[in-house]
Amino acid sequence: MTILGIIPARFASTRFPGKPLVDIAGKSMIQRVYEQAKKCTHLTEVIVATDDNRIYDHVLGFGGVAIMTSADHQSGTDRCAEVAIQHPQYNVIINIQGDEPYIDPEQITKLAFCFNDAGTQIATLVKKVANEQELFNVNSPKVVINKLSEAVYFSRSPLPHIRGQEQQNWLSHFTYFKHIGIYGYRAGVLQEITKLPVSSLEKAESLEQLRWIENGYRIKVAETELETYAIDTPEDMEKLNNLF
Repeated sequence: MTILGIIPARFASTRFPGKPLVDIAGKSMIQRVYEQAKKCTHLTEVIVATDDNRIYDHVLGFGGVAIMTSADHQSGTDRCAEVAIQHPQYNVIINIQGDEPYIDPEQITKLAFCFNDAGTQIATLVKKVANEQELFNVNSPKVVINKLSEAVYFSRSPLPHIRGQEQQNWLSHFTYFKHIGIYGYRAGVLQEITKLPVSSLEKAESLEQLRWIENGYRIKVAETELETYAIDTPEDMEKLNNLF
């Protein structure tokens, strides 16, 4: 099995323009993500997919591999699909978030292992919700999982609702999981899902993965105990610098 790791990176972020090139302790964010991904021995190759010449030139400058992609893509998934179709030799594509400079290679490995099962179409990671702040944070999607370790539903609200209990007691009555936003796809499945129209569930929750579930695709889930630290705003970066 050959696995291609793709890191989508765009310059024009609404909340943090130029985010991939921001300096973090002497290295850019995109360089840190790239170097962490390269540590995963299960990836055959790692490529940065961007629509900006500044990011493209920067990646080549530190010795990385980059490909220019269309500026019209609506998501990182679409950007990954454009790169993947140019590399048909890969069986599996892993979409690595470009705003997690300290991503642990073990998380990528855990995701890659999901594809040892020939029936896996799409895979992602989850982590147990640790506290009420995580549980009720609408920016941290939660995942309902079935007995086959597949995602039944993703929601910004805590699901399921624990009937007859105050919300502050929900964590003591059910094990909730939050979504860790890294995806793997069979190469053919990736091309299929990017051709699907936006679905009603996706519109309601503003979560792209619901489009795939609504159209009958199965999402395999692996649990990680490792935390991820994504940077969406300059304030997030300040918090991360203080943490590390």
